[in-house]
Amino acid sequence: MKKIFLITIFMVSWVTSSQIKYTGVVKDSIGAPLEMANVIALDTVAKRIASYGFTDANGVFKLDLAKNTVYNIKISYVGFKEISEFITTKGANMSKSYSMYEDNMLEGINIVAKMPVTVKGDTIIYNADSFKNGSERKLKDVLEKLPGVEINDAGQIEVEGKAVEKIMVDGKEFFSGDTKLATENIPSNAVDKIQVLRNYSNVSQLSSVQNNQDRVAINIKLKEGKKNFWFGDISAGGGQSQDETLYLFQPKLFYYTPKYTINIIGDVNNLGDVVISRRDARSFGGSFQSQSPSNGTNISLGDAGIGFLNAGARNANRIETTLSALNFSYSPNPKLDLSGFLIWSGNSNGQRNINDIDYVDPNIPDEFRDTRTDQTSNTGLFRFSTIYKKDFNNQLNYNISGRFSNEYSNQTVDSRVLSDISQYEKATPFTINQDFSYFYTASEKSIFALEVKHLLQDEDPFYIASLENDPNNNDDVDNDGFDDAAETLGLDRSNMFYTLEQDRRVQSNQLDAKLDYYYILNQKSNLNFVAGTILSQQNFDSRFFQILDNGTQLDPIPTNVGGSSNPPTTNDTEYNFTDIYAGLRYRLRTGIFTVTPGFTLHSYNSNNTQYSLETFEDKFFKFLPEFNVIAQFKQSESLNFTYRQQVNFTDVNQIARGIVARSYDAFFSGNPELINASFHNVNLSYRSFNLFNNSNVFSTIRYTKTIDQVNNNVIFQPGSVVSNSSSINSPLDNENLTAILSAGKTFGKIQTRIGGNYNYSKTYQFFNRAENTNINNNYGVNARIGTNFRKAPNVSLRYAVNFSNQENTARPEIFKSVNHRPSINFDAYIKQSITLTSDFSYTNQRQNGVTTNTFSIWNAKLAYRKDKDAKLEYEVVGNNLLATGSEASVSQNLNAFTLNERFILPRFISFRIRYQL
Repeated sequence: MKKIFLITIFMVSWVTSSQIKYTGVVKDSIGAPLEMANVIALDTVAKRIASYGFTDANGVFKLDLAKNTVYNIKISYVGFKEISEFITTKGANMSKSYSMYEDNMLEGINIVAKMPVTVKGDTIIYNADSFKNGSERKLKDVLEKLPGVEINDAGQIEVEGKAVEKIMVDGKEFFSGDTKLATENIPSNAVDKIQVLRNYSNVSQLSSVQNNQDRVAINIKLKEGKKNFWFGDISAGGGQSQDETLYLFQPKLFYYTPKYTINIIGDVNNLGDVVISRRDARSFGGSFQSQSPSNGTNISLGDAGIGFLNAGARNANRIETTLSALNFSYSPNPKLDLSGFLIWSGNSNGQRNINDIDYVDPNIPDEFRDTRTDQTSNTGLFRFSTIYKKDFNNQLNYNISGRFSNEYSNQTVDSRVLSDISQYEKATPFTINQDFSYFYTASEKSIFALEVKHLLQDEDPFYIASLENDPNNNDDVDNDGFDDAAETLGLDRSNMFYTLEQDRRVQSNQLDAKLDYYYILNQKSNLNFVAGTILSQQNFDSRFFQILDNGTQLDPIPTNVGGSSNPPTTNDTEYNFTDIYAGLRYRLRTGIFTVTPGFTLHSYNSNNTQYSLETFEDKFFKFLPEFNVIAQFKQSESLNFTYRQQVNFTDVNQIARGIVARSYDAFFSGNPELINASFHNVNLSYRSFNLFNNSNVFSTIRYTKTIDQVNNNVIFQPGSVVSNSSSINSPLDNENLTAILSAGKTFGKIQTRIGGNYNYSKTYQFFNRAENTNINNNYGVNARIGTNFRKAPNVSLRYAVNFSNQENTARPEIFKSVNHRPSINFDAYIKQSITLTSDFSYTNQRQNGVTTNTFSIWNAKLAYRKDKDAKLEYEVVGNNLLATGSEASVSQNLNAFTLNERFILPRFISFRIRYQL
């Protein structure tokens, strides 16, 4: 690793020492500097761009050029005649000033299309070919090389720290709801331009009256040869691992015309290639972010799903994936756009996790668990969207989407405290989303926006657990680990097994409607009047019971759960929520500032009825102020400050007061008297995308203060790891502070990036009837340096270190953990025929200064094709070549610190053939 690092530094030094600086100033005919003029140097021998740059606010540019070389300097600026001049560099730096003259023949200017990066207002345009070296195969491979663009650990695209919400291809939405399907499947050779659309609004009527600073979309422009023809690729392969035969089949076909598009993606493999995980599927297909600002109310519908573990190559030892996906769009006329998708995703996997648990309370015994899991999730997704634009003044949108699942999980647990355990879960949930919106421009000064959203959701988890028991030692000092909990739950302790079952059903129905009226005062200011309502209803039914050894059912009579005396073992709860609100916002642009103060006034009514007998109701009014100011220093540099008060309402799962088994070691009873929590949110963010010095910086600081936060009152049985809990409103305020910094700079062909993060959280809790304060300090630093040569091999070095310190008043010492993770990526494209890629990472996990686990992962791929235009490509892919058996990580919550060892996919080598259409 050290040698490679030194080689990289040597390459940077060599590249720098073999170049000169060519600087200058670009002005108009009267001597005023021109900002963001395009300046490129064409190598007259290689016939390609050797260097490029942009002028800053003073019209200054700088280029890095080779010594003793002839270049053609071209300068372009919209509305001015292009400058073209030949220069010959010497051994010293050079400088020259240029004057540009107006030209009305704008159609003659096309040099912008050749620039690697250009900026037009809020749009950053990357010329994809300028960042490719030939080893790329998918869109993801190109995006990772673009300045200011990152692919996070979850596979989602981020631009300047903001998640990309939407990907379009030639203006047509690509599988709305998830960006990974685009990054993992669109072939890189089909991509011409990548347009990053900042401050994105998909309703043109509202773009001038709203602030959309946090909204980012990407539009992929296809190369001309990919239009009106089928393109894509088909991959097939196989291999042999130590336990099973490997297989892979992945057809990915695309067809684009101005009138309609078709995208087909298929995937069948057991190699750990997971495009849509179960977690992705549950959030897939959601509507794009609302066109209006938040109204200040957050109401959660909760999650009554089963404890399904997410699976990937780095946390499962068996994965079988099946995917069939169809995306289409059709424009029968210029006014109407129809689009949608159908997806079926299947995922079956096996996992093994070993947990070493150290509880905060020293009176709770240390726990060690070996858990083996087999789980399957089958999910169907659909979406249909309609956009009708009668004219510029009228736009109507309608979307309907849904998710239907069938999932189940089997687990066996070997517990040091609780002995042998088995548990089974299954569920068949579904969700239907509909949203309707109508945007009407009544006049030059008046715009109306009506938005209506409706959600219908049904969850039906079933749970069964079986724990070994010795009925002869129930009252002994060294009784079974579950015996005392069984007594508190009112179970029959004379059986050889504690067999627990639970049926649950949660039905949710929510309507969210609002009307915005925008009145444009003048070119720099407007008013926004908003009125709306949220209507929500949830019904929660459940039953918890015991199956005796003779097969009969027992309805237990608990004595205490979470401090609740004699809670019932069934739930029959109806929860209704109403919010009627109105508000006003004023938006003013003055100089570099855009200022938007506002407020909303709410009338809240929440009530819940338990067993058709007990009703708890809360009615109140709330004034919620908000303030936003944006300082636009330059076209690509801004500072954004936001303050907002919000109100958060809990879900029916937290208020249903009957017992719910969250797992075999955690039982819960809700609190019907919970009140809402209030939030104070402050956010300050800075962004700069400087094309003059090839740098980009993003930073943000967020602070949240929560009043009456809903927390758990957790009680552990004496000498046991079994807990019971209930919900409470925290009597003290919780606080959270987060700071993120990311900065990148390009030196010729060397790309660098450094980032840091810090999180401070202070949480008040009840733990074993004692009042505790829990403080977390988490911080980390990550750095990257890499090359992006067109012909030479490329190396990318990364290093990340994360620190986590937790203080809790229940124990005197501070729990400290450190994670070090250096990694190296290598790729080479040799003679336009051979592609070699490799990625290696090393992880060192420490707790309180002692190394608890180290592991390394190495993957590599060797591919051959006759030339860059060949249809067939042959690949040899090696996964986990070091045969690492497991990985480890440290997690912590309010109750315990856990070292989790997860077993991963074994070493295997697969052979693949890829056919390119």
